[in-house]
Amino acid sequence: MNTPPEDLAHSLLVLYPALRSLPADQLAALCQKTALRTLPAGAQLFTEQENCLGFPLILAGTIKVVKGTAAGREMLLYRVEPGGSCIITSSCLLGHSPYSARGVAETPLSLLILPGSLFERLLAGNSLFRDFVFHLFAERIAELMQLVEEVAFHRLDQRLAKLLLARGTSIRTTHQALAEELGSVREIVSRLLKGFAEQGLVTLGREQISVIDREGLKQLADNQR
Repeated sequence: MNTPPEDLAHSLLVLYPALRSLPADQLAALCQKTALRTLPAGAQLFTEQENCLGFPLILAGTIKVVKGTAAGREMLLYRVEPGGSCIITSSCLLGHSPYSARGVAETPLSLLILPGSLFERLLAGNSLFRDFVFHLFAERIAELMQLVEEVAFHRLDQRLAKLLLARGTSIRTTHQALAEELGSVREIVSRLLKGFAEQGLVTLGREQISVIDREGLKQLADNQR
């Protein structure tokens, strides 16, 4: 990807305005062409127990952050999009601790890495950057608390119905991907989807789910069926 440094700097500051107070020499160093990383979909950005070397600044694409279990199951914790922040990376940098989850490129990814030493200096001396990091920290914690509540207090069929409703009418995905997002296994999700189809709520195709009764799914998600 042959992107001039000045174009990288422009894109970076549009997405991360908190970096506008960065000294010109530091911004130029961060935006050198050699610093730009591009990864294909499915590539691993970081793994559990790996040391954190820097803070990702996403220019294009999406990272999904997942937590694995000893049994091989995984649960999607959250996604990081352009302009967003990865709180697990932030906590690792702040606590000088290794990663506790895995980060994967969900789509083709383009990003810069803010070195850990510069991250610490900005956090200590730049109020805009500090506000940005902790504001997104608070948002992510709220999302994770909602995820804990969903897992602890709602049945899997309710959570699956809610997820399908959020995805729209025509959903291109796999049963495995839905299982990972729900922290379940493919066989159980496939069984639930087959039940939804038998109830006339959805139709199933190859990597395709069509919602045909949104009201019925909503009643199921709200525990009214």
